[in-house]
Amino acid sequence: MTLPIGATAPDFEAETTEGKIKFHDWIGNSWALLFSHPKDFTPVCTTELGALAKLKPEFDKRGVKLMGLSVDPVDRHSKWSEDIKETQGTAPNYPMIGDTDFNVSKLYEMLPASTSGDPLTRTPADNQTVRNVFIIGPDKKIKLVLVYPMTTGRNFQEILRVIDSLQLTAKHRVATPADWSQGEDVIIAGSVSNDEAKTIYPQGWKEPKPYIRIVPQPK
Repeated sequence: MTLPIGATAPDFEAETTEGKIKFHDWIGNSWALLFSHPKDFTPVCTTELGALAKLKPEFDKRGVKLMGLSVDPVDRHSKWSEDIKETQGTAPNYPMIGDTDFNVSKLYEMLPASTSGDPLTRTPADNQTVRNVFIIGPDKKIKLVLVYPMTTGRNFQEILRVIDSLQLTAKHRVATPADWSQGEDVIIAGSVSNDEAKTIYPQGWKEPKPYIRIVPQPK
């Protein structure tokens, strides 16, 4: 029940805490992070929404727009925001979708197509699959999907690290190794022949094996 990487992110219209949006138009030429949570007024998600609000300047620096989602209505999101500010120190400073008809959750295959009824009667356990992170590029393609259990808070530093890698590898023909961080060495992509690599990297590269060609991170 997950859209594959490389698929076009489904477009939709939805009510949010910042008014009605059409998703693809809202993304524009930016990157986007769409993240969902099972229910308002839940403990782990309260910490996550506050953490993401504090990190918003880091996403802004990378040209990444943030969008939250729950099947609860927008007025409950607004009320929950007060709790988030009180307990986490920062209220959500990005729009949150009120997906009361389950349309977006179904489009993104987080809930079965047969889901219906009053969202307010649903429990967090009913919506436990609505706990995903989608990173979407300016081309409206899905670049990454993460699915978390309800009991494990999301690591937004890791999500920023992944975005750094995605943006770097979209611009340059390289890949990033395990535990890579911004500024560290990278690997020449397998699609680049040695002859091409000599042109791109005339200074050469480290080659512990013929299929591992290591170079400094391109600027």
